[in-house]
Amino acid sequence: MIFKGKEFGVGSKVKVKTFSDETTGTLIESYDPGIVLVKLESGYNIGIDRDNIVEIKVLEKPLKQQKDEKEFELSHKKPVIDIIMTGGTISSSLDVKTGGVKWLTSPSELFKFYPEIFELADIRIINPFMKFSEDMIPEDWQKIAKHVVKSLNDEQVKGVIVTHGTDTLHYTGAALSFMIENLNKPVVLTYSQRSSDRGSSDAELNLYCAAKAALSDIAEVMLVGHANSDDEYCFALQGTKVRKMHSSRRDTFRPINTQPIAKIYRDKIEVLKEYNKRKSGKEKAILENYFEPNIALIKFYPGQDPEILEYYFKQGYKGVIIEMTGLGQVLSEGNRNWVPVIKKLVDKGFIICAASQTIYGTLNPLVYSSGRDLVKAGVIYLKDMLSETAYVKLGWTIGKLEEEKIKITKEAVEKLMLKNISKEFNDRLGEGFI
Repeated sequence: MIFKGKEFGVGSKVKVKTFSDETTGTLIESYDPGIVLVKLESGYNIGIDRDNIVEIKVLEKPLKQQKDEKEFELSHKKPVIDIIMTGGTISSSLDVKTGGVKWLTSPSELFKFYPEIFELADIRIINPFMKFSEDMIPEDWQKIAKHVVKSLNDEQVKGVIVTHGTDTLHYTGAALSFMIENLNKPVVLTYSQRSSDRGSSDAELNLYCAAKAALSDIAEVMLVGHANSDDEYCFALQGTKVRKMHSSRRDTFRPINTQPIAKIYRDKIEVLKEYNKRKSGKEKAILENYFEPNIALIKFYPGQDPEILEYYFKQGYKGVIIEMTGLGQVLSEGNRNWVPVIKKLVDKGFIICAASQTIYGTLNPLVYSSGRDLVKAGVIYLKDMLSETAYVKLGWTIGKLEEEKIKITKEAVEKLMLKNISKEFNDRLGEGFI
């Protein structure tokens, strides 16, 4: 970039003085010649009108972007962790030329930001695709599950980490919980809310704690990330009982209706509840990555027309999860009564399950007459199962029945949906906390 005849290198740390203010940050490439673009230490970009700039002072010259050609071969002296990188903020860093992000897809790139995990283990990178989590689709869960099982059944692999964006991470956690049978080693999903080049990034601690979890005795599908706003320790959270609860906080993921599995510090793991233990090297994980995509998750709201159920049925959908109010209610009187529509569709083979909008607590349709009418109409009530987990489990259940050539009936689906396959139900709700 040239200003007043002087060239300033993209990536330089600069102080930009205007007629009224001063701004310090990293100079990044701007596509508007009239705007000087600076990335602040907070991670946000700010555009400054050239006509208002009095002076630009270079505080630090840009670091040379040297390619690190070092190959990270297995030492055969440390345990092996496979990291399956799928995208998200934790797999990205600042591109000083564009001000955007670029993916970290090799051990050498990862080493620049997270050298400590290479002290714990030999790291292998598997890169099936790179996506932001809002772009994930069920087929991606199946691809991830396939790679995870292959790694789990590799005798030299101690544990598996999946890096992922935060927005739909709890869906992927639920999917892997159902798609991997006979889990023999830890499967750890981790994330960051802030990229690795930011001073306030949660990426380093999350990945370090994820590595500790992957080397542990805890053979569970779990999400590992900041337990609070400090950089003290992480929680290990059950893959089927966790939800993103804040758009930007570093401790965004919280346990729902259950306790965390453990607190993970840099030097120790403090177990908080029972868990499945690592199996012997001879036992193999089994891939069951079935999924029927023609299902839906809908949220009931006051006055909603039950015609939405008719729409999905006519479009060839095989079932829906309804987020119901309270203990499990929907509109059950007047000209928009849901009960007769539900009964008609269930009689035609449409699968209708109920989860709760309240997040915490459990459904109990027997308390009110409207709930009892819905049970008679054929609704499958899913107790305290999270709606996102319920959506994933319904797709997996119907897909599994189809694969096994079992007729899709309410009874067949209900049997599997109410089976506690991966701790998606918790009878002791008092253990949870908000």
